Amino acid sequence: MLHVGLLGAGRIGTVHAQAITSHPGSQLTAVSDVMSEAAQKLAAEHGATARPSAEIIADPLIDAVLIATSTDTHSDLIEAAIAAGKAVLCEKPVDLSLARARACQKAVAGSGHPVMIGFNRRFDPSFGALKAALDAGDIGRAELLSITSFDPAPPPVSYVKVSGGLFRDMMIHDFDMANFIMGDAPETVMAVGSSIVDPAIGAAGDVDTAVVTLTYADGRIAVIKNSRRAVYGYDQRVELLGSEGLLQAQNVPENTLVKSTTAGVTGAKPTYFFLERYMPAYRAEWAAFVAAVTDGTPVPVTLDDGVAALAMAEAATLSRQSGAAVRLADVM
Repeated sequence: MLHVGLLGAGRIGTVHAQAITSHPGSQLTAVSDVMSEAAQKLAAEHGATARPSAEIIADPLIDAVLIATSTDTHSDLIEAAIAAGKAVLCEKPVDLSLARARACQKAVAGSGHPVMIGFNRRFDPSFGALKAALDAGDIGRAELLSITSFDPAPPPVSYVKVSGGLFRDMMIHDFDMANFIMGDAPETVMAVGSSIVDPAIGAAGDVDTAVVTLTYADGRIAVIKNSRRAVYGYDQRVELLGSEGLLQAQNVPENTLVKSTTAGVTGAKPTYFFLERYMPAYRAEWAAFVAAVTDGTPVPVTLDDGVAALAMAEAATLSRQSGAAVRLADVM
């Protein structure tokens, strides 16, 4: 049985608590949060205890920690947990700062303790099936990838101000998905973005609508589209054109009912937000982490993967500011 400490009892921490307690091979032992009431509430719901993060990390009876705290604490907590001999699953991104993420990468290298980064979308059944079909040669050579990721509504501006910006906070999932599907990192990153959903987001120095084009050394292209507003629901699609066909992973609807009448054909909207859309992926992600820790095999999403996605976010930020394409090698 893997005894787990959960650091962070906010919205994403609640999601992870469900994944931990639903797995037969793991037990949620302790929960921490800067808001002690939140930690106590979540711990009580799952039969755990509420304790400070430092105490959880130092406890020799806890085998692993799941880090779901604010991004600016991730690298520090990863390093502390690894130093204490814990296995780590940390939510994305590794850090707000690429330099700090690289320092963390260097600090834990060769420790022998697993560190996995929480890019849960790799474990989505539809996206996984698309990747498997590509690897099986079903559409020949990948040529043009399109990733659509639209949120149903923008987050509070108070969150935007501490999030690190759309490229680090939201599109970083799509950067990792592009790396996952294409099998390597792009050569150049070109980004455009604007604030047309909420002027307050622009006033805070961020964008809420953006498009990024990734170009690869062998000529392949990927296009990522993000928006903080899609009034019809959580729009999550991937399309991959290959030399011998097309693969598409479509939205997950609220239900599968299709009504066909003389007035037309209608169906349900996409599920409203990530909790509904990706809960199976969070469970699969946790199962993969438990299996890696238990079996001693490499984790499927590494700290190196996290740093690579963050570097792409950094390149996109620089590209939007300069209006020019940025070579990824120049920021790595």
